[in-house]
Amino acid sequence: MTQENSRQRRAPPTALITKPRARSAAGVREIFARFEAANPEPKGELDYVNAFTLLVAVVLSAQATDVGVNKATRKLFEIADTPQKMLALGEDVVREHVRTIGLFRTKAKNVIALCEKLIAEFGGEVPTTRTELESLPGVGRKTANVVLNIAFGEIPHAVDTHVFRVANRLRIAPGKNVLQVELGLEKAVPPAFGRHAHHWLILHGRYTCKALRPECGRCIQQDLCDSPDKRVV
Repeated sequence: MTQENSRQRRAPPTALITKPRARSAAGVREIFARFEAANPEPKGELDYVNAFTLLVAVVLSAQATDVGVNKATRKLFEIADTPQKMLALGEDVVREHVRTIGLFRTKAKNVIALCEKLIAEFGGEVPTTRTELESLPGVGRKTANVVLNIAFGEIPHAVDTHVFRVANRLRIAPGKNVLQVELGLEKAVPPAFGRHAHHWLILHGRYTCKALRPECGRCIQQDLCDSPDKRVV
């Protein structure tokens, strides 16, 4: 028997290589009912005063912590809470305010550029559609979804690393990439829980269902979780 044939015999049948099975509708509803009972009004952890400062904060939060962004924007938002005021500061001043945040040079440039576009094309107002938001410098699909959810009360599902992990571990919306998980959440999350779903998932992933050392002993979903990452307690 050749070495190649030996490897072929050891390989698992293709039929067995499947993605995790999604949880039943009743199971998903139970998960979100528990999240709601534990935290009826979850809030995001970025500080902002209006839709514009929320947009800027979310743009700055890419590859950065909310705590770090809040420290950097506290004084900035006190003096520039509109696109006009931010643009008047200029890129150099904005860059100094956000220099403690990763990729601060690129982010400061994007903030100024999005202010210019908001003023030129949207009358200085934050647009209310995903397509328009994604047309702004530094704004991708996740950022647009966060703004739509928090600022305008819509129910898109912004998927960051925490949401991606929890949605897969709890089999709410298994997927191999963020778009698969986002589309899966759109189908799986009951409408009654849609407005807060993003915050419940991100907070659960940030503080309990952590990437390396999930705190399964205090998880309110422990008995429903069959993830291979589950820690025996």
